[in-house]
Amino acid sequence: MRFLYKRSFLRVMLPFISALIIMSCARSSNPDVQRGSTYKYRAGYPEVRFSAVGFLNEQNQPSIEIAADIVYGSLIFKEVDGSQQANIAIDVRVINQNDAEDVVESKHYEFDIENSDNNLINSQQSYIFEKRLDVPAGEYKVYFTVIDLNSDKDITRVANTGIPNPEINKIDLTDIRMLGKDVDTDSAQWLPVNTYNIPGRLDSLMFIFQATNNNSDEPLTINSQLVRFYADDSIPRPMFYNNYSRSTIEYNGIRYSSETQVQQSQRKLLQEGSVFIEFKFAQQERGNYRFSVKTNKEENELFKARDFAVRSENYPGVKSAKELARPLVYLMDEDNYEDLMALEDPEAIKEKIDRFWLKNIGDKYVTKNVIEKYYNRVVQANKQFSSFKEGWKTDPGLVYILFGPPVYVNRRAETMLWAYSNNVVSSDYNFRFTRPRVNSEFFPFTHYVLNRTRQLYDVQYQQKQLWLSGLILQRRL
Repeated sequence: MRFLYKRSFLRVMLPFISALIIMSCARSSNPDVQRGSTYKYRAGYPEVRFSAVGFLNEQNQPSIEIAADIVYGSLIFKEVDGSQQANIAIDVRVINQNDAEDVVESKHYEFDIENSDNNLINSQQSYIFEKRLDVPAGEYKVYFTVIDLNSDKDITRVANTGIPNPEINKIDLTDIRMLGKDVDTDSAQWLPVNTYNIPGRLDSLMFIFQATNNNSDEPLTINSQLVRFYADDSIPRPMFYNNYSRSTIEYNGIRYSSETQVQQSQRKLLQEGSVFIEFKFAQQERGNYRFSVKTNKEENELFKARDFAVRSENYPGVKSAKELARPLVYLMDEDNYEDLMALEDPEAIKEKIDRFWLKNIGDKYVTKNVIEKYYNRVVQANKQFSSFKEGWKTDPGLVYILFGPPVYVNRRAETMLWAYSNNVVSSDYNFRFTRPRVNSEFFPFTHYVLNRTRQLYDVQYQQKQLWLSGLILQRRL
């Protein structure tokens, strides 16, 4: 009996132990592939996206370019002399990666953000913060903390970067800095792109990096390319449909082995020293991309890349007619949804959306509040669950939009349970997700797939009716 017990125990524990070994051995990120900052949404706290890139200036002096965008709508504004004002403090610390006690640079900034727009509290637009810090060449971890002085809440973002040593005779590549331009704004200018997911309204993209070659007798060849990866961009199937097959792109998410080359180029550096190199591209269609550069010297080949994804026009917000229409797939029947998506005229789309809500709910005041609640959840789903596709299209996004935040979350090696009651065993409002792949440098996303069952038909149908009747305002779910 003892032998059988041990065998049974090992059968149960081996998969769990194997998962722990895989997670402990796999790096969470590839230092040569930058992906930008995540949204790291936390209700009531500042929303900050941050990047830090090390360069040598024209005089070969090392420095770090830091950039952050702070979402206006995540700050607390107070009325001061007829305008809205937020009070912000920022702390920046540059730490030696090889010695956590070695603080190379520390800065503190305090300032006010003023705006006369009363709708600023709901805005997804950002305040751009940029600074250059002069530090010695080396490898650094940069901590960036934003404190909302009106709420006394803060959030810290971290980025790693390195600066080549100009006194060492070797080839080198810096990290890649990404910028974007929105020509529809009053002052179209290149602004830093600090995130993996970027809004589709950007008209142009630019990538800047620095290459160093200290031997003019051996020209350095820089090869660059922009590729697009094959990834899932579909809308989740209903909760009561069959589960996805393990071989499908919906289950696996993104295939880095399947790529389409968008553009490539080659450049030779004939002179000694460090040279800034820029590559500009027109905005790409929605999808997942990588801009990469590498040298041609086999004995010391270097590689750097910047991954990014192009999303909807106002991502993570929903503002345009199409952006407002797409998430209604969770509430509309199939025929009405297809008719809506077939429309091209923005005014016709918005008119059909308004008719859909009013026809079902009736009362204009209730309708207004239901619409606000629904699209607020869409935006929050984008901020919390976006990966290789927009957050509202993920399975956790689907459940979050319909049911709201869970009461209880239990994560294990490959599963996640969302419970919407204190009964975490057999409640109809428990949803279990499976993680197809462990987060690593080869798959840098947190991807969960809902375990679908036929029993979820009534659960999803009843929740849909709460939205369409307006009763969702009277329920916790």
